[in-house]
Amino acid sequence: MLNRQAQTNDDQEVIAQAFVSARREARALDAYPGPLPLDLAESYRIQGLAIGLDGRAVAAWKVGRINHPYDAQLGSDRLAGPVFAPAVIATSAAEPVDMPVFVGGFAAAEAELLLHVPGSFTGPLPQTNEEVRDIVDAVRIGIEIASSPYARINADGPLVTASDFGNNAGLVIGPELAEWRDIDLCAIQVRTEIDGVVVGEATAATMLDGPFGAVRFLVNNLAARGIDRSGGIWVSTGAITGVHPIAPGQTAVATFGELGKVSCRAVAAKPA
Repeated sequence: MLNRQAQTNDDQEVIAQAFVSARREARALDAYPGPLPLDLAESYRIQGLAIGLDGRAVAAWKVGRINHPYDAQLGSDRLAGPVFAPAVIATSAAEPVDMPVFVGGFAAAEAELLLHVPGSFTGPLPQTNEEVRDIVDAVRIGIEIASSPYARINADGPLVTASDFGNNAGLVIGPELAEWRDIDLCAIQVRTEIDGVVVGEATAATMLDGPFGAVRFLVNNLAARGIDRSGGIWVSTGAITGVHPIAPGQTAVATFGELGKVSCRAVAAKPA
């Protein structure tokens, strides 16, 4: 049974420390380490405490979808989580890069479009997709590695997901879409394969209001939380073909039509 009760500040600190310690030790968690958050504010407070405890620089943010009925209950159809700089891997090589996942926890690969917001952007905050288009300065293709020491992180709902870094463990940044301003990003045909087997095909048109909407959400979310983005941020804008389970030794390949592909190999996370 899920443990639902109001959290105290001590609860939130204990939960944040438990997730940070488990990630550092590459150790699975059998249960959520405290009372579950009751709302997104509690989830983001835990996330913020964990970011501070982790201590590494945040170089990117993932945006995930909150599905029905949670979206109506929580007043948001998206959630955010940090991607730490050491876990952001840029590649243009044909060979897959190794990406750690938590054995005994949750692990998945997601084909995503990655949009960059420069540190020079100081506002006003964008309220439309066209305003977002004006502030983005680069688009790349990529794969988000969603992984957590807690295996039920997604099954227990978005409040749990948001509390543990949005269920993120890394980001593979692939080739740049140099002519992205002339491309309908929502029309790109995307295919994801795991060990050569197609596990999903779709376009970003199925993702709420698309990649620009994800960036708009994130920039406003970070501003509301008082989070600095002056160094510039990559935004992983959402799982286009779905969330596809992956295990150590397996390889994920994301193909974005004729625009390119990116790949990675899951490996077992090791203690830091």
